[in-house]
Amino acid sequence: MPIKGADQLEQFAKANPNPVRATTGFGCPVETVTATKTVGERGPILLQDTFFLDTMTHFDRERIPERVVHAKGGGAFGTFKVTHDITKYCKASIFSKIGKETPCLARFSTVGGESGSADTARDPRGFAMKFYTEDGNWDCVGNNTPIFFIRDPILFPSFIHTQKRNPVTHLKDPNMFWDFITLRPETTHQVCFLFGDRGVPDGFCHMNGYGSHTFKMVNAKNEAVYCKFHFKTDQGIKNLFQAEADKLAGADPDYSNRDLYESITNGNFPSWTLYIQVMTFEEAEKCKCNPFDLTKIWSHKEHPLIPVGKMTLNRNASNYFAEIEQSAFNPANMVPGIEPSPDKMLQGRLFSYHDTHIHRLGLNYHQLPVNCPYKCSTKNYQRDGPQTFEVPDGAPNYYPNSFSGPKPEEHHRHHVQTFSGECKRVETGEEDNYSQVTTFYNKVLNDEERARLVSNIAGHLKDAKDFIQKRAVSNFSQVSPDFGERLTKALEAYKKASL
Repeated sequence: MPIKGADQLEQFAKANPNPVRATTGFGCPVETVTATKTVGERGPILLQDTFFLDTMTHFDRERIPERVVHAKGGGAFGTFKVTHDITKYCKASIFSKIGKETPCLARFSTVGGESGSADTARDPRGFAMKFYTEDGNWDCVGNNTPIFFIRDPILFPSFIHTQKRNPVTHLKDPNMFWDFITLRPETTHQVCFLFGDRGVPDGFCHMNGYGSHTFKMVNAKNEAVYCKFHFKTDQGIKNLFQAEADKLAGADPDYSNRDLYESITNGNFPSWTLYIQVMTFEEAEKCKCNPFDLTKIWSHKEHPLIPVGKMTLNRNASNYFAEIEQSAFNPANMVPGIEPSPDKMLQGRLFSYHDTHIHRLGLNYHQLPVNCPYKCSTKNYQRDGPQTFEVPDGAPNYYPNSFSGPKPEEHHRHHVQTFSGECKRVETGEEDNYSQVTTFYNKVLNDEERARLVSNIAGHLKDAKDFIQKRAVSNFSQVSPDFGERLTKALEAYKKASL
Protein backbone atom coordinates (compact mmCIF):
# COMPACT_ATOMS: atom_id res chain seq x y z
CA MET A 1 0.00 0.00 0.00
CA PRO A 2 1.44 3.42 -0.93
CA ILE A 3 2.71 5.52 1.96
CA LYS A 4 1.13 8.97 2.35
CA GLY A 5 2.53 12.06 4.04
CA ALA A 6 0.07 11.56 6.87
CA ASP A 7 1.75 8.22 7.66
CA GLN A 8 5.13 9.75 8.56
CA LEU A 9 4.71 9.72 12.34
CA GLU A 10 3.42 6.16 12.34
CA GLN A 11 6.39 5.08 10.22
CA PHE A 12 8.75 6.72 12.72
CA ALA A 13 7.08 4.97 15.66
CA LYS A 14 7.42 1.58 13.97
CA ALA A 15 11.11 2.19 13.30
CA ASN A 16 11.72 3.51 16.83
CA PRO A 17 9.45 1.57 19.24
CA ASN A 18 11.42 2.57 22.35
CA PRO A 19 11.42 6.32 23.07
CA VAL A 20 14.77 7.88 24.00
CA ARG A 21 15.11 10.05 27.09
CA ALA A 22 14.18 13.73 26.86
CA THR A 23 16.98 16.22 27.49
CA THR A 24 17.75 19.91 27.53
CA GLY A 25 19.40 21.51 24.54
CA PHE A 26 22.74 20.66 26.15
CA GLY A 27 21.97 16.98 26.69
CA CYS A 28 20.98 16.93 30.37
CA PRO A 29 18.01 14.64 31.16
CA VAL A 30 14.77 16.29 32.31
CA GLU A 31 12.17 14.90 34.69
CA THR A 32 9.10 16.20 32.86
CA VAL A 33 8.13 18.19 29.80
CA THR A 34 4.55 18.86 30.86
CA ALA A 35 4.90 20.98 34.01
CA THR A 36 6.77 24.14 35.05
CA LYS A 37 8.47 24.53 38.44
CA THR A 38 6.30 26.66 40.73
CA VAL A 39 6.06 27.76 44.39
CA GLY A 40 3.41 25.30 45.49
CA GLU A 41 0.69 23.91 43.27
CA ARG A 42 -0.82 27.33 42.52
CA GLY A 43 2.18 29.60 43.01
CA PRO A 44 4.23 31.61 40.50
CA ILE A 45 6.84 30.06 38.23
CA LEU A 46 10.42 30.15 39.48
CA LEU A 47 13.15 31.85 37.53
CA GLN A 48 15.32 28.84 38.29
CA ASP A 49 13.19 26.68 35.98
CA THR A 50 15.91 26.87 33.36
CA PHE A 51 14.36 24.10 31.25
CA PHE A 52 11.20 26.20 30.82
CA LEU A 53 13.28 29.30 30.04
CA ASP A 54 15.38 27.40 27.49
CA THR A 55 12.24 25.92 25.89
CA MET A 56 10.52 29.29 25.55
CA THR A 57 13.51 31.32 24.38
CA HIS A 58 14.13 28.72 21.68
CA PHE A 59 10.45 28.69 20.68
CA ASP A 60 10.40 32.49 20.44
CA ARG A 61 13.26 32.35 17.95
CA GLU A 62 12.58 29.17 15.99
CA ARG A 63 11.36 30.94 12.86
CA ILE A 64 13.73 32.74 10.51
CA PRO A 65 12.69 35.41 8.00
CA GLU A 66 10.99 33.81 5.05
CA ARG A 67 12.48 34.31 1.61
CA VAL A 68 11.53 37.63 0.02
CA VAL A 69 10.62 35.62 -3.09
CA HIS A 70 10.19 31.85 -3.45
CA ALA A 71 8.96 31.63 0.16
CA LYS A 72 6.70 28.58 -0.34
CA GLY A 73 8.44 25.50 -1.61
CA GLY A 74 9.68 21.99 -1.15
CA GLY A 75 12.70 19.97 -2.13
CA ALA A 76 14.60 16.72 -2.07
CA PHE A 77 18.04 15.19 -2.52
CA GLY A 78 19.38 12.96 -5.25
CA THR A 79 22.13 12.47 -7.79
CA PHE A 80 23.14 13.79 -11.17
CA LYS A 81 24.63 11.28 -13.61
CA VAL A 82 26.46 12.18 -16.83
CA THR A 83 25.16 10.32 -19.89
CA HIS A 84 26.85 12.28 -22.71
CA ASP A 85 30.31 13.80 -23.17
CA ILE A 86 30.39 17.62 -23.30
CA THR A 87 34.03 18.07 -22.28
CA LYS A 88 34.72 19.83 -25.58
CA TYR A 89 32.58 22.65 -24.18
CA CYS A 90 33.15 22.49 -20.43
CA LYS A 91 35.93 21.41 -18.03
CA ALA A 92 33.69 21.38 -14.93
CA SER A 93 34.40 18.25 -12.89
CA ILE A 94 30.69 17.41 -12.69
CA PHE A 95 30.77 16.71 -16.46
CA SER A 96 34.24 15.10 -16.57
CA LYS A 97 33.21 11.65 -17.82
CA ILE A 98 30.21 9.55 -18.78
CA GLY A 99 28.85 7.76 -15.73
CA LYS A 100 30.09 10.39 -13.27
CA GLU A 101 27.64 10.82 -10.38
CA THR A 102 27.34 13.93 -8.20
CA PRO A 103 25.03 14.36 -5.18
CA CYS A 104 22.54 17.18 -5.50
CA LEU A 105 19.65 19.02 -3.87
CA ALA A 106 16.69 20.55 -5.70
CA ARG A 107 14.16 23.02 -4.33
CA PHE A 108 10.93 23.97 -6.10
CA SER A 109 8.75 26.92 -5.16
CA THR A 110 6.18 29.48 -6.11
CA VAL A 111 7.54 33.01 -6.50
CA GLY A 112 5.21 35.68 -5.19
CA GLY A 113 3.26 34.03 -2.37
CA GLU A 114 4.04 33.85 1.32
CA SER A 115 5.19 30.63 3.00
CA GLY A 116 1.58 29.67 3.76
CA SER A 117 0.22 30.28 0.26
CA ALA A 118 -1.25 27.61 -2.00
CA ASP A 119 0.98 25.44 -4.17
CA THR A 120 -1.49 25.73 -7.05
CA ALA A 121 -1.37 29.52 -7.43
CA ARG A 122 -0.88 30.85 -10.95
CA ASP A 123 2.73 31.86 -10.59
CA PRO A 124 6.13 30.98 -12.05
CA ARG A 125 7.86 28.16 -10.21
CA GLY A 126 11.37 28.40 -8.86
CA PHE A 127 13.63 25.52 -9.88
CA ALA A 128 16.88 25.69 -7.89
CA MET A 129 19.60 23.02 -7.85
CA LYS A 130 22.74 22.58 -5.78
CA PHE A 131 25.36 20.13 -7.05
CA TYR A 132 27.97 19.09 -4.47
CA THR A 133 31.04 18.71 -6.71
CA GLU A 134 34.66 18.05 -5.70
CA ASP A 135 35.48 21.62 -6.77
CA GLY A 136 32.80 23.15 -4.55
CA ASN A 137 29.09 23.73 -4.94
CA TRP A 138 27.55 24.63 -8.28
CA ASP A 139 24.15 26.28 -7.84
CA CYS A 140 21.96 26.41 -10.94
CA VAL A 141 19.14 28.71 -9.88
CA GLY A 142 16.29 29.20 -12.32
CA ASN A 143 12.59 28.83 -12.97
CA ASN A 144 10.20 26.54 -14.80
CA THR A 145 10.24 28.94 -17.74
CA PRO A 146 13.17 29.74 -20.05
CA ILE A 147 12.47 33.49 -19.81
CA PHE A 148 11.52 36.13 -17.23
CA PHE A 149 9.44 39.32 -17.00
CA ILE A 150 12.24 41.90 -17.09
CA ARG A 151 15.72 42.29 -18.54
CA ASP A 152 17.29 44.81 -16.16
CA PRO A 153 17.72 43.95 -12.44
CA ILE A 154 17.02 47.52 -11.30
CA LEU A 155 13.35 46.73 -11.99
CA PHE A 156 13.27 43.58 -9.88
CA PRO A 157 12.26 45.14 -6.53
CA SER A 158 9.42 47.04 -8.19
CA PHE A 159 8.22 43.97 -10.06
CA ILE A 160 8.20 41.82 -6.92
CA HIS A 161 6.38 44.54 -5.00
CA THR A 162 3.54 44.20 -7.54
CA GLN A 163 3.37 40.47 -6.74
CA LYS A 164 3.05 41.13 -3.01
CA ARG A 165 0.36 42.92 -1.03
CA ASN A 166 -0.75 46.52 -1.30
CA PRO A 167 1.07 48.22 1.62
CA VAL A 168 -2.09 50.10 2.64
CA THR A 169 -4.85 47.50 2.19
CA HIS A 170 -2.63 44.44 2.73
CA LEU A 171 -4.52 42.83 -0.17
CA LYS A 172 -3.31 41.46 -3.49
CA ASP A 173 -3.91 44.29 -5.95
CA PRO A 174 -4.49 43.58 -9.67
CA ASN A 175 -3.99 47.28 -10.41
CA MET A 176 -0.42 47.08 -9.13
CA PHE A 177 0.32 43.98 -11.21
CA TRP A 178 -1.25 45.09 -14.49
CA ASP A 179 -0.11 48.69 -14.18
CA PHE A 180 3.52 47.56 -14.07
CA ILE A 181 3.01 44.84 -16.72
CA THR A 182 1.42 47.20 -19.23
CA LEU A 183 4.01 49.94 -18.64
CA ARG A 184 6.86 47.48 -19.28
CA PRO A 185 5.98 45.62 -22.51
CA GLU A 186 9.07 43.38 -22.22
CA THR A 187 6.95 41.43 -19.71
CA THR A 188 4.58 40.28 -22.49
CA HIS A 189 6.47 37.08 -23.31
CA GLN A 190 6.55 35.79 -19.74
CA VAL A 191 2.98 36.95 -19.08
CA CYS A 192 1.82 34.67 -21.90
CA PHE A 193 3.68 31.76 -20.29
CA LEU A 194 2.22 32.66 -16.89
CA PHE A 195 -1.41 32.83 -18.06
CA GLY A 196 -1.08 29.93 -20.46
CA ASP A 197 -1.48 26.28 -19.51
CA ARG A 198 2.00 26.04 -17.97
CA GLY A 199 1.16 28.79 -15.49
CA VAL A 200 -0.07 26.14 -13.03
CA PRO A 201 2.03 22.95 -13.22
CA ASP A 202 0.47 19.72 -11.92
CA GLY A 203 2.98 19.38 -9.10
CA PHE A 204 6.72 19.87 -9.17
CA CYS A 205 7.50 16.59 -10.92
CA HIS A 206 5.66 17.48 -14.13
CA MET A 207 7.41 20.72 -14.99
CA ASN A 208 10.69 21.60 -16.70
CA GLY A 209 13.47 23.63 -15.11
CA TYR A 210 15.69 26.19 -16.79
CA GLY A 211 18.84 28.04 -15.81
CA SER A 212 17.08 30.76 -17.86
CA HIS A 213 20.15 33.02 -17.99
CA THR A 214 22.94 32.86 -20.51
CA PHE A 215 26.10 31.41 -18.95
CA LYS A 216 29.62 30.87 -20.22
CA MET A 217 31.27 27.45 -20.47
CA VAL A 218 35.04 27.03 -20.64
CA ASN A 219 36.86 23.84 -21.65
CA ALA A 220 40.29 22.51 -20.65
CA LYS A 221 41.91 24.42 -23.53
CA ASN A 222 40.46 27.68 -22.14
CA GLU A 223 38.08 27.93 -25.09
CA ALA A 224 34.73 29.46 -24.22
CA VAL A 225 31.16 29.39 -25.51
CA TYR A 226 27.89 30.78 -24.21
CA CYS A 227 25.28 28.28 -23.04
CA LYS A 228 21.83 27.79 -21.55
CA PHE A 229 20.72 24.96 -19.25
CA HIS A 230 17.45 23.03 -19.76
CA PHE A 231 16.18 20.36 -17.34
CA LYS A 232 13.36 18.49 -19.08
CA THR A 233 11.00 16.45 -16.90
CA ASP A 234 11.05 12.71 -17.61
CA GLN A 235 7.55 12.42 -16.13
CA GLY A 236 6.07 14.50 -18.93
CA ILE A 237 4.54 17.96 -18.79
CA LYS A 238 1.21 18.07 -16.94
CA ASN A 239 -0.69 21.19 -15.95
CA LEU A 240 -3.83 22.13 -14.02
CA PHE A 241 -6.68 24.11 -15.50
CA GLN A 242 -7.73 27.15 -13.49
CA ALA A 243 -10.90 25.66 -11.99
CA GLU A 244 -9.04 22.60 -10.71
CA ALA A 245 -6.18 24.74 -9.38
CA ASP A 246 -8.64 26.97 -7.51
CA LYS A 247 -10.36 23.94 -5.98
CA LEU A 248 -7.05 22.47 -4.81
CA ALA A 249 -5.96 25.82 -3.34
CA GLY A 250 -8.73 25.39 -0.79
CA ALA A 251 -8.85 21.61 -0.44
CA ASP A 252 -5.10 20.85 -0.47
CA PRO A 253 -2.91 23.98 -0.50
CA ASP A 254 0.20 21.79 -0.08
CA TYR A 255 -0.65 19.73 -3.16
CA SER A 256 2.75 19.96 -4.89
CA ASN A 257 4.79 19.42 -1.73
CA ARG A 258 2.65 16.42 -0.81
CA ASP A 259 3.04 14.90 -4.27
CA LEU A 260 6.84 15.27 -4.23
CA TYR A 261 7.19 13.81 -0.73
CA GLU A 262 4.89 10.85 -1.38
CA SER A 263 6.39 10.09 -4.81
CA ILE A 264 9.87 9.73 -3.32
CA THR A 265 8.65 7.87 -0.21
CA ASN A 266 6.94 5.31 -2.44
CA GLY A 267 9.96 4.82 -4.68
CA ASN A 268 8.64 6.76 -7.67
CA PHE A 269 11.79 8.85 -8.01
CA PRO A 270 11.25 11.85 -10.28
CA SER A 271 13.98 12.69 -12.79
CA TRP A 272 14.94 15.37 -15.26
CA THR A 273 17.24 15.18 -18.29
CA LEU A 274 19.74 18.02 -18.62
CA TYR A 275 20.34 19.54 -22.04
CA ILE A 276 22.44 22.54 -23.02
CA GLN A 277 22.22 25.02 -25.85
CA VAL A 278 25.53 26.37 -27.10
CA MET A 279 26.32 29.64 -28.90
CA THR A 280 29.79 30.72 -29.99
CA PHE A 281 31.02 34.24 -29.33
CA GLU A 282 30.90 34.90 -33.08
CA GLU A 283 27.29 33.73 -33.28
CA ALA A 284 26.43 35.96 -30.34
CA GLU A 285 27.83 38.99 -32.17
CA LYS A 286 25.67 38.22 -35.22
CA CYS A 287 22.55 37.15 -33.30
CA LYS A 288 19.50 39.13 -34.48
CA CYS A 289 18.31 39.50 -30.87
CA ASN A 290 20.35 40.17 -27.76
CA PRO A 291 21.47 36.67 -26.58
CA PHE A 292 21.80 38.01 -23.02
CA ASP A 293 18.20 39.29 -22.87
CA LEU A 294 16.31 37.23 -20.27
CA THR A 295 12.96 38.02 -21.93
CA LYS A 296 14.05 36.10 -25.05
CA ILE A 297 14.71 32.46 -25.91
CA TRP A 298 17.41 31.06 -28.19
CA SER A 299 16.22 29.41 -31.38
CA HIS A 300 16.26 25.63 -30.98
CA LYS A 301 16.69 25.28 -34.73
CA GLU A 302 19.89 27.35 -34.74
CA HIS A 303 21.08 26.11 -31.33
CA PRO A 304 19.70 22.57 -30.85
CA LEU A 305 19.48 20.89 -27.46
CA ILE A 306 22.53 18.80 -26.56
CA PRO A 307 21.93 16.01 -23.99
CA VAL A 308 24.18 15.95 -20.93
CA GLY A 309 22.83 13.79 -18.11
CA LYS A 310 20.02 12.96 -15.72
CA MET A 311 19.09 14.34 -12.30
CA THR A 312 17.13 11.91 -10.11
CA LEU A 313 15.65 12.80 -6.72
CA ASN A 314 15.54 9.81 -4.38
CA ARG A 315 15.67 11.09 -0.78
CA ASN A 316 13.34 13.35 1.15
CA ALA A 317 14.78 15.72 3.72
CA SER A 318 15.20 14.29 7.21
CA ASN A 319 14.00 17.62 8.58
CA TYR A 320 12.36 20.26 6.40
CA PHE A 321 13.63 23.26 8.31
CA ALA A 322 17.24 22.13 8.54
CA GLU A 323 17.64 20.88 5.00
CA ILE A 324 15.13 22.78 2.85
CA GLU A 325 14.20 26.01 4.66
CA GLN A 326 17.85 26.68 5.50
CA SER A 327 19.09 25.71 2.05
CA ALA A 328 20.55 28.70 0.26
CA PHE A 329 21.04 28.79 -3.51
CA ASN A 330 23.29 31.39 -5.08
CA PRO A 331 23.95 31.84 -8.82
CA ALA A 332 27.40 33.17 -7.90
CA ASN A 333 28.35 29.64 -6.77
CA MET A 334 30.07 28.56 -9.97
CA VAL A 335 32.74 25.91 -10.35
CA PRO A 336 35.71 26.04 -12.74
CA GLY A 337 34.32 25.64 -16.25
CA ILE A 338 31.11 27.60 -15.63
CA GLU A 339 31.25 31.40 -15.58
CA PRO A 340 28.90 34.39 -15.87
CA SER A 341 27.94 36.06 -19.13
CA PRO A 342 27.04 39.75 -19.64
CA ASP A 343 23.38 38.86 -18.92
CA LYS A 344 22.26 41.87 -16.86
CA MET A 345 19.76 39.94 -14.76
CA LEU A 346 22.39 37.31 -13.94
CA GLN A 347 24.88 40.03 -13.03
CA GLY A 348 22.35 41.50 -10.58
CA ARG A 349 21.61 38.11 -9.02
CA LEU A 350 25.31 37.43 -8.45
CA PHE A 351 25.11 40.08 -5.73
CA SER A 352 21.56 39.89 -4.44
CA TYR A 353 21.29 36.19 -3.61
CA HIS A 354 24.36 36.11 -1.38
CA ASP A 355 23.26 39.35 0.26
CA THR A 356 19.77 38.09 1.06
CA HIS A 357 21.10 34.83 2.53
CA ILE A 358 23.37 36.80 4.89
CA HIS A 359 20.28 38.71 6.04
CA ARG A 360 18.02 35.65 6.33
CA LEU A 361 20.41 33.02 7.67
CA GLY A 362 23.47 34.86 8.95
CA LEU A 363 27.01 35.62 7.86
CA ASN A 364 28.13 31.98 7.96
CA TYR A 365 25.12 30.45 6.21
CA HIS A 366 27.52 28.55 3.95
CA GLN A 367 28.63 26.55 7.01
CA LEU A 368 25.16 25.07 7.57
CA PRO A 369 25.38 21.35 6.69
CA VAL A 370 22.94 21.58 3.78
CA ASN A 371 24.97 24.39 2.21
CA CYS A 372 28.43 22.97 2.94
CA PRO A 373 30.42 21.43 0.09
CA TYR A 374 30.38 17.63 0.38
CA LYS A 375 33.54 16.67 -1.40
CA CYS A 376 35.92 19.49 -0.54
CA SER A 377 36.58 21.50 2.60
CA THR A 378 36.58 25.27 2.50
CA LYS A 379 40.01 26.80 2.94
CA ASN A 380 40.23 30.57 2.98
CA TYR A 381 41.05 33.55 5.17
CA GLN A 382 37.55 34.28 6.45
CA ARG A 383 37.18 33.93 10.20
CA ASP A 384 34.63 34.21 12.99
CA GLY A 385 31.27 35.96 12.92
CA PRO A 386 27.90 34.70 14.19
CA GLN A 387 27.11 31.00 13.80
CA THR A 388 30.66 29.89 13.13
CA PHE A 389 30.62 26.08 13.01
CA GLU A 390 33.92 25.28 11.35
CA VAL A 391 36.86 25.07 13.73
CA PRO A 392 39.99 26.56 12.09
CA ASP A 393 42.91 24.12 11.99
CA GLY A 394 45.50 26.61 13.14
CA ALA A 395 46.31 27.93 9.66
CA PRO A 396 47.12 31.65 9.43
CA ASN A 397 44.20 34.01 8.88
CA TYR A 398 46.10 36.40 6.57
CA TYR A 399 47.67 36.27 3.12
CA PRO A 400 50.39 36.35 1.94
CA ASN A 401 52.01 34.33 4.70
CA SER A 402 55.06 32.12 5.32
CA PHE A 403 53.25 29.43 7.33
CA SER A 404 51.57 27.05 4.87
CA GLY A 405 48.30 28.96 4.50
CA PRO A 406 45.98 28.09 1.59
CA LYS A 407 47.41 29.05 -1.79
CA PRO A 408 45.50 29.94 -4.95
CA GLU A 409 45.78 27.64 -7.97
CA GLU A 410 46.50 29.51 -11.17
CA HIS A 411 45.10 26.77 -13.40
CA HIS A 412 41.63 27.71 -12.13
CA ARG A 413 42.00 31.22 -13.56
CA HIS A 414 38.84 32.47 -15.30
CA HIS A 415 38.55 32.83 -19.02
CA VAL A 416 39.66 36.30 -20.12
CA GLN A 417 37.10 38.28 -22.09
CA THR A 418 37.41 41.81 -23.44
CA PHE A 419 34.56 44.31 -23.40
CA SER A 420 34.44 47.85 -24.71
CA GLY A 421 31.82 50.57 -24.75
CA GLU A 422 30.60 53.67 -23.03
CA CYS A 423 29.96 53.43 -19.30
CA LYS A 424 26.34 54.57 -19.02
CA ARG A 425 22.82 53.50 -18.13
CA VAL A 426 21.06 51.97 -21.14
CA GLU A 427 17.26 51.95 -21.23
CA THR A 428 16.00 48.75 -22.86
CA GLY A 429 12.24 49.24 -22.71
CA GLU A 430 11.83 49.95 -26.42
CA GLU A 431 13.64 46.87 -27.71
CA ASP A 432 11.73 44.20 -29.63
CA ASN A 433 9.18 43.03 -27.08
CA TYR A 434 6.70 41.22 -29.31
CA SER A 435 8.16 39.19 -32.19
CA GLN A 436 8.96 36.07 -30.14
CA VAL A 437 5.58 36.33 -28.40
CA THR A 438 3.88 36.49 -31.80
CA THR A 439 5.59 33.23 -32.77
CA PHE A 440 4.57 31.70 -29.45
CA TYR A 441 0.92 32.76 -29.87
CA ASN A 442 0.53 31.85 -33.55
CA LYS A 443 2.73 28.77 -33.91
CA VAL A 444 3.30 27.18 -30.49
CA LEU A 445 -0.20 27.37 -29.04
CA ASN A 446 -3.19 25.60 -30.57
CA ASP A 447 -6.60 27.28 -30.67
CA GLU A 448 -7.80 25.75 -27.40
CA GLU A 449 -4.62 26.88 -25.65
CA ARG A 450 -5.04 30.38 -27.07
CA ALA A 451 -8.62 30.47 -25.77
CA ARG A 452 -7.50 29.44 -22.27
CA LEU A 453 -4.68 32.01 -22.33
CA VAL A 454 -7.16 34.78 -23.12
CA SER A 455 -9.65 33.49 -20.54
CA ASN A 456 -7.00 33.34 -17.79
CA ILE A 457 -5.74 36.86 -18.54
CA ALA A 458 -9.26 38.31 -18.69
CA GLY A 459 -10.21 36.63 -15.41
CA HIS A 460 -7.35 38.41 -13.67
CA LEU A 461 -7.31 41.66 -15.67
CA LYS A 462 -11.04 42.33 -15.18
CA ASP A 463 -10.38 43.59 -11.64
CA ALA A 464 -7.92 46.27 -12.80
CA LYS A 465 -8.95 49.84 -13.67
CA ASP A 466 -10.44 50.45 -17.14
CA PHE A 467 -7.50 52.50 -18.38
CA ILE A 468 -5.10 49.72 -17.41
CA GLN A 469 -7.29 47.16 -19.18
CA LYS A 470 -7.18 49.27 -22.37
CA ARG A 471 -3.40 49.52 -22.15
CA ALA A 472 -3.16 45.75 -21.73
CA VAL A 473 -5.38 45.14 -24.76
CA SER A 474 -3.21 47.52 -26.77
CA ASN A 475 -0.05 45.63 -25.80
CA PHE A 476 -1.49 42.18 -26.53
CA SER A 477 -2.86 43.45 -29.85
CA GLN A 478 0.73 44.09 -30.93
CA VAL A 479 1.38 40.38 -30.39
CA SER A 480 -1.58 39.55 -32.64
CA PRO A 481 -4.75 41.45 -33.60
CA ASP A 482 -6.66 38.23 -32.84
CA PHE A 483 -5.21 38.26 -29.31
CA GLY A 484 -6.45 41.80 -28.73
CA GLU A 485 -9.90 41.11 -30.19
CA ARG A 486 -10.43 38.01 -28.09
CA LEU A 487 -9.30 39.77 -24.93
CA THR A 488 -11.59 42.73 -25.63
CA LYS A 489 -14.60 40.42 -26.02
CA ALA A 490 -13.74 38.50 -22.86
CA LEU A 491 -13.45 41.70 -20.80
CA GLU A 492 -16.73 43.02 -22.24
CA ALA A 493 -18.44 39.78 -21.23
CA TYR A 494 -17.27 40.25 -17.64
CA LYS A 495 -18.58 43.83 -17.62
CA LYS A 496 -22.00 42.80 -18.92
CA ALA A 497 -22.22 40.02 -16.34
CA SER A 498 -21.54 42.51 -13.53
CA LEU A 499 -24.37 44.89 -14.56
